Amino acid sequence: MRPTVALFVPCYVDDFYPQAALATLEILEAQGFGVEYPQPQRCCGQPFINNGLLDEGRAFATAFADLFEAYDYIVAPSSSCIGTAKYRYDSLLEPERHRKLAPKLYELCEFLHDVVGLERLRLEHPFPHRVGLHNSCHALRELELARPSELMIPHFSKIEAVLSRIEGIEIVHPERDECCGFGGTFSVQESAVSAAMGRDRIADHRRQGVEIMAGVDLSCLMHMEGLARRDGTPMRFVHVAQILAGRADCE
Repeated sequence: MRPTVALFVPCYVDDFYPQAALATLEILEAQGFGVEYPQPQRCCGQPFINNGLLDEGRAFATAFADLFEAYDYIVAPSSSCIGTAKYRYDSLLEPERHRKLAPKLYELCEFLHDVVGLERLRLEHPFPHRVGLHNSCHALRELELARPSELMIPHFSKIEAVLSRIEGIEIVHPERDECCGFGGTFSVQESAVSAAMGRDRIADHRRQGVEIMAGVDLSCLMHMEGLARRDGTPMRFVHVAQILAGRADCE
């Protein structure tokens, strides 16, 4: 029997960037998976959990598990939301329930790298562009999708490995591997610091001659895109899924 894949679409993707969700669906189907979009989907509860509202967070965690736990895999175009369910539901769900749920959770590039496998990955759309890769904090330090710069270990990046299967793409690395400054409610509580951190990231990529920045977390890209637009900086921001699905040139 073919494994069942549930597509989880985080609320900010659903509300502001549905094209990334559609691209994720297309990529998964192109790899031969039957994909379902179970409803009704809700927020993963990350804003509540991060701010210590654990009763509210528990309600979101329970609703998430009720909706998704029957599937073989749960895939989302977001490392922060997957990280929340994978690692922070442990104190909000019954231990056995969380133990069974957590291994099913995958960020998109992680799923393509670990489950599909690079040798079987089918990506038919070339993307002959110079792309700056922004590695979000959750992707690096929670899901371990790439090497954080503070660790003295060999370089690796599941995101870069997947993107490298795209014909014509040139992946550019910034000088420093740092947070974009969004941080959810941090961007509200410490807006000046948040904006300064985002501008630092944009400037770093600009020094590398980057005109397109890509990443696996649209929260980070949304934050930096807002700053770039405000400052008149000519840079495009796209989710990795849009590049993989051949949607980045037409958005």
